Amino acid sequence: MAGRRYEVLIVDDGSEDDTTDVCDQLRRDHPIRLLTRSNASDGLSGAVLHGMGHATGELLVVMDADLQHPPERLPDLLEPLIRHEADFVLGSRYVPGGITDAGWSLPRRANSLFATLLARPFAGRTRDPMSGFFALRRATYQRGGSFNPVGYKIALELMCKCKVKRVREVPIRFSLREAGESKLTLTQQVRYLDHLSRLYDYCFPRASAWGKFIVATGVAWFVAFGLYVRLVAHNASPVLAPTLAFAAAAITTAALHHRSLRRHGDAGRRKRDWLDFSLITLGEWSACTLAAKWVSAHVAPMTAVQFFGVTFGMVAIARIALRSGMVHDLRGVRLVGTDAQECHERGRRRRAA
Repeated sequence: MAGRRYEVLIVDDGSEDDTTDVCDQLRRDHPIRLLTRSNASDGLSGAVLHGMGHATGELLVVMDADLQHPPERLPDLLEPLIRHEADFVLGSRYVPGGITDAGWSLPRRANSLFATLLARPFAGRTRDPMSGFFALRRATYQRGGSFNPVGYKIALELMCKCKVKRVREVPIRFSLREAGESKLTLTQQVRYLDHLSRLYDYCFPRASAWGKFIVATGVAWFVAFGLYVRLVAHNASPVLAPTLAFAAAAITTAALHHRSLRRHGDAGRRKRDWLDFSLITLGEWSACTLAAKWVSAHVAPMTAVQFFGVTFGMVAIARIALRSGMVHDLRGVRLVGTDAQECHERGRRRRAA
């Protein structure tokens, strides 16, 4: 960074090591500012946003402090921004010239590839959207408005919310960690999936709603079918078997609904959401029972699989009708206030385009 005016912001989420002392020593020769956060619960993404909010420069660069990101590539990240050739620049392991140290395990590589594929719908042709080493202009960052990241992949949030069009990837060597412990835990991977879920909602509200409806319904129906097969094997009546099997589907759906409410994070709406869920589930259960009775009485003998398909097909129709009519969203979570306004506005813009 010789010959440039710059500052280094180090965001410390209440560590118990010697970060403060080291920063005090480095501050004698370098423009370093230490930002300490106490009791922060929003993780690495929140720390990055905190640092960006306190930065004073026109060009913002984010990198890890453990030297897995090569500091010597900083000028190469800045150059496309200075020349106005890009809105967002990533230090990439997967473009020609980029490399990951050989000690990186096969499971880590497979995990990175799978995570990248899941982000492809809104990351476009970007090879390494998982990179935590990136640069953007302050004006691009401010264009994003409000952010609500989950986990540690803040670059994806910025690319989506800041409406980034031109992305440049600069090859880097991604080194092995020499000290400390990785934060890539199972919990963080689950949070990454939650983050993707929010971004899908933001970028593709209608397709995301249908996708989540299909996945959640499929999982619940799979559990119900397992119980249904057991009941039929024990000679349960044609009406009783699907009616009891639906209880398993309802419990599974309730677990998924609970997770969806936690992801939305608005505790004040949960009582109403659970009331909606209970009424919709009661309607589905009634549809299942009535369909089973009618098919049993009026349709020629069917195989167990056919009977299950018909009765639960009617449940699926009831679910779509009730969720669309009562909560106006297939995910089963009532959209209110700013959520609804944002969803309708994005839909309006897409239709206009």
